[in-house]
Amino acid sequence: MSPTSTSRRRKAANKRTRTEARAPFILRKLSTFGVLSDAGLEQIEANADTILSETGMEFQDDPEILRIFADAGCDVDGTRVRFAPGFCRRTIMAIAPSQFIQHARNPKNNVQLGGDATVLCPSWGPPFVHDLDRGRRYASHEDFNNLVKLHHTLPWLHHSGGVVCEPVDLPANKRHLDMLYAHIRHSDRAFMGAFIGAERAGHAIDMARIVFGDISEKPALYCVSNTNAPLVMDSHMSGALKTYARAGQPVACTPWVLTGAMSPATVAGTLAQVLAETMAAMALTQLVNPGAPCLMGSFASTMSMKSGAPTFGTPEAGLMVLAAGQLARRLGVPFHTVGTLSSSKLPDAQSQQEAAWGLMMSMFAGANLINHATGWLEGGLVTSFEKTVIDHDLCGKIGRFFDGIDMSENAQAMEAIASTGPGAHFLGSEHTQANFMTALFRPWTPDDNSFEQWHAAGEQDAAARANAIWKERLEGYKDPGLDPDIDAALKDYIAARKAEKPDQDYF
Repeated sequence: MSPTSTSRRRKAANKRTRTEARAPFILRKLSTFGVLSDAGLEQIEANADTILSETGMEFQDDPEILRIFADAGCDVDGTRVRFAPGFCRRTIMAIAPSQFIQHARNPKNNVQLGGDATVLCPSWGPPFVHDLDRGRRYASHEDFNNLVKLHHTLPWLHHSGGVVCEPVDLPANKRHLDMLYAHIRHSDRAFMGAFIGAERAGHAIDMARIVFGDISEKPALYCVSNTNAPLVMDSHMSGALKTYARAGQPVACTPWVLTGAMSPATVAGTLAQVLAETMAAMALTQLVNPGAPCLMGSFASTMSMKSGAPTFGTPEAGLMVLAAGQLARRLGVPFHTVGTLSSSKLPDAQSQQEAAWGLMMSMFAGANLINHATGWLEGGLVTSFEKTVIDHDLCGKIGRFFDGIDMSENAQAMEAIASTGPGAHFLGSEHTQANFMTALFRPWTPDDNSFEQWHAAGEQDAAARANAIWKERLEGYKDPGLDPDIDAALKDYIAARKAEKPDQDYF
């Protein structure tokens, strides 16, 4: 790298450091946007009740769940559970909290879930990673650690997340331990637990207790429990749900659906199915542990009727998330959904059009936690380092937008207008000098220089600029530290769990 380019990167880094306003979460000051009337919402709710009472939902390979529902008076026929109209809604609204705090290792990073708060999380689950230098490849443990560190340096993200990529060079049955340790060791933000099965969920709770002590009244983990649409929950998901609920840890009960495949091809039909599935799961959390925190989740997108491939950033996906937000508010529980989803293979124009649409719709839906807010490519198969940085700019921009308009005396600038007067300019005014650093949001990746300056700097596009930024952020990563006794206890615990069973397949 030339001395000139090194100097340019340092100047850019210094500029970014000066403009990094860091908040633990977004407090939305703009109103939510509704797409259904009260009559439309009531019809969706009635249809969901009909689904639950007449069709019911399957709970597979978990006899305890069936006993819990039977004891509550539900109709249990084999593995099929049917619910009396209104049962799930009453169970949820009677005792599920409308708002709670998830605690972070650093209390300054605690996040509010519920109310007008929105928490932005990075991508979850891709088995591949991509960057401009090495291309698309299976994710490794090193990639996982680097993503956790990178996310920790990004001021407009709020949460460390969970499986930010799947480190396939580690044994499949043990890698959750290494992933949990990475979040605890390399970041001091709130993080997610392990989602698949009661055993892994139990490991996450044990590790959280090593870090936080008693967590029964102090949520320190976050679980997403997906249904297998349509209308099925398997024992992997129900096992984790029970484990977290009993420990007082929040569970986002989230149907994952593609219209036309896993739900009806229409928006209204999909909404009724999503509401039925999430209410059944949320009611279960309350039967397991009354008052345990839970969230209504919705991961509903569309499918190409031509190819069968998932599609994102569509009008129908926007309508579904906006209506789901309305339904969650009527239930009185926080709302969990998704953000910058894309089926693009590269961090290109398609990826950002889909990302901007998805994240904006989720914000206007009043989402309280938005998963996959950065980095997601190829329908969830890839976490991109460059898209992480570009999406992060989008997170900051949308966060700033939802701050609304500052109406303070300083922002009204009446004195500045009077002192500048007609025909003059504000470039040298005291008001501009006092406010130019903070008055306008300044993203990291765009280029607003002249053509000549852009040409002289190498004619880089946004992805190339993001490539330099993620490397710069990793280079400047500052270890948040961890108490040596806690660190040693975590390592001992992990070693003991790994020794209990042989390695399983890596893929």
